[in-house]
Amino acid sequence: MLKERNVFSFKRLWTFTGPGFLMSIAYLDPGNIESDLQSGAIANYRLLWLLLLATLMGLFLQRLAARLGVVSGRHLAEVCYDEYPTPARIILWIMVEVAIIGSDMQEVIGTAIAINLLSFGYIPLWAGVLITILDTFTFLFLDKYGLRKLEFFFGLLITIMAVTFGYEYIVVKPDQVSLLRGLFVPSCPGCGWPELEQAVGILGAVVMPHNFYLHSALVKSRDIDRNNPSLVCS
Repeated sequence: MLKERNVFSFKRLWTFTGPGFLMSIAYLDPGNIESDLQSGAIANYRLLWLLLLATLMGLFLQRLAARLGVVSGRHLAEVCYDEYPTPARIILWIMVEVAIIGSDMQEVIGTAIAINLLSFGYIPLWAGVLITILDTFTFLFLDKYGLRKLEFFFGLLITIMAVTFGYEYIVVKPDQVSLLRGLFVPSCPGCGWPELEQAVGILGAVVMPHNFYLHSALVKSRDIDRNNPSLVCS
C-alpha cells in the first residue's frame, strides 16, 4: 500500500498544485511587472541576470516555506511565535507589516497605472486605485466559495498571462544575443544610481517576506498524514 501511494500521479500532483498557483501570482503581480518594466526601460537587458537570481532565490525560499507547513503542520508565523522570544516576535511583526505596506503600494499603484494605460488615459490614477480596492474585496468574496475554486481561478489568470506574454515576446522579437547576455552574464556596464535603484526594486518586488508566511499557511489546506514520512519528506 505504501508503494502505491509513492507512485507518481498527475491527479495527485494537481491536487497539491493549488497553493503554488496562488503563490505564483505574487511573482506576477502589478508591482512586480511595474518594477520589471521600469528596470527594462532604464537598464535595458543589463539587469536580467539579477531578476533571474532573485527569482531562483525566491523559489528556494518558497520551497522551504512550503516544506515547513507540510512537515510541521504549522505556518511560519506560528513557528516564530513558538520559537522566538517576545522582543524578536515584535521586531518580526513590524518588519513584515512594513514589507506588506511597501508591496501593497507597488501593487495598487501598478494596477492603477495599468488601468490608466488600458483606458488610454480615460480612467485617472485615483479611479484606478479605487478599482483596485474593489478588486481586492472581490477576491476575498470569491474565497467564500472555497479555496479550490479560488485556486482554479488564479490558475486561469496565470495561463492567460503566460499566453499573452508569450505572444508579446514573439511579436516584439527582442535581440536574442543581448537578451541572453543580460540573462546569464552578471554585469552592468555603464550603470549608475538609476540602475542601482532599479536593482533594489527588483529584489524587493521578487523576494517578499510575507509570501513565505502565506505559502507555509496555504499548504496546510491539504489534508495529509504528517506522521507518514513517505508523504512529507519527499
